[in-house]
Amino acid sequence: MARFEYSDSHRSSRRKRITAFLPLLFFVGVIALFSFATGVLSGGTTARQKASLENALMNDITYCYATTGRYPTDLEMIKSQYGLTYDEDLFFVDYHVQGTNIFPDVTILEQK
Repeated sequence: MARFEYSDSHRSSRRKRITAFLPLLFFVGVIALFSFATGVLSGGTTARQKASLENALMNDITYCYATTGRYPTDLEMIKSQYGLTYDEDLFFVDYHVQGTNIFPDVTILEQK
């Protein structure tokens, strides 16, 4: 029955192989955790960018109405005269004018 028993040298070599993989396993775990955290943080950043864009649009539309007595005719007017800038690859802004004295319909969609 000696052939089914492990010798001490076999156990120590197995332990060395397991110990050799621990730093690699730790490194892979750290990389996985870092990539997960980056994904979570970037999602929050996009939400804050969208909220900031909504706020800037509403401020520019209101400022235009307060100074000229009418709402902006299109989104390009807001960009050129009031300096609105945003990432057009990330957000789509749908701007519909209903009349010069009626607040425009503004929809901001996130593009992926």
